[in-house]
Amino acid sequence: MFRTPQVILFSEDVSRAAAFYTGLGFTETFRVPAEGPPIHVDLTLDGYRVGIASVASTRDDHGLDPVPSGQRAAVVLWTDDTAAAYATLTAAGAPALAAPHVWLDRLLIAWTADPDGNPIQLVQPLPADRT
Repeated sequence: MFRTPQVILFSEDVSRAAAFYTGLGFTETFRVPAEGPPIHVDLTLDGYRVGIASVASTRDDHGLDPVPSGQRAAVVLWTDDTAAAYATLTAAGAPALAAPHVWLDRLLIAWTADPDGNPIQLVQPLPADRT
């Protein structure tokens, strides 16, 4: 019945948001319109798809009232080195929401955000025996 799920994030600046996710390693797979400022862009990374939709277009074309900023959803990115990923993103200007910290005694997690304020969780599995 269903297939190919994805998450759509709303943005006041689709080009800026798409550039941020492209910088994280996502690849653009869909854009409307094909030329000029986009109202929607889809990006993929390891089979995970995220869409960036224009707030104005979503209101005008679909009659919805999306919230344009804040912590509405989180994008989770698994990594082999949470501390390095966090340092790279924050040095590039992403906000530092929570420094790397151990969670559940088995994950190293840090939080930053994309240009629209959507939290980005960076997650690294820790070895079972860390003694």
